[in-house]
Amino acid sequence: MNLLARREHSVKELNRKLRERFPHTEIRQEALLKLTCEGLQSDRRFSENYWRWRAGKGFGPLRIRQELRQRGVDDSDISHGREEAGIDWHAMIYRQFEKKYDGVAPSSIEEKARYVRFFQYRGFSSDLIRELF
Repeated sequence: MNLLARREHSVKELNRKLRERFPHTEIRQEALLKLTCEGLQSDRRFSENYWRWRAGKGFGPLRIRQELRQRGVDDSDISHGREEAGIDWHAMIYRQFEKKYDGVAPSSIEEKARYVRFFQYRGFSSDLIRELF
């Protein structure tokens, strides 16, 4: 219960954390099932909160989706979370452009390549990146 008091966790994260305390699989599975049935744990809710949190840190949809997959969240919950979060990715990439580069367009091909690499690393799609330049 204390694990969920600070923030949402995916089932996979909770299972990993509970494994340290309870080595028996049956106890862990029973606890996870109880938390899910009581509505205390939800991968959909975790996904929605995670989308908002990571987008607020300036990360794009491709990276956030990959991180959620690594945390064991189903694709349907990932898609639902993205829709519920309601993030404007066009505005997001422009804010990141202003923050990182003060809105100054690249002056050379090498500089443009550096800008593109930065936004790709952050998880923005090629289409969104192309709209910047």
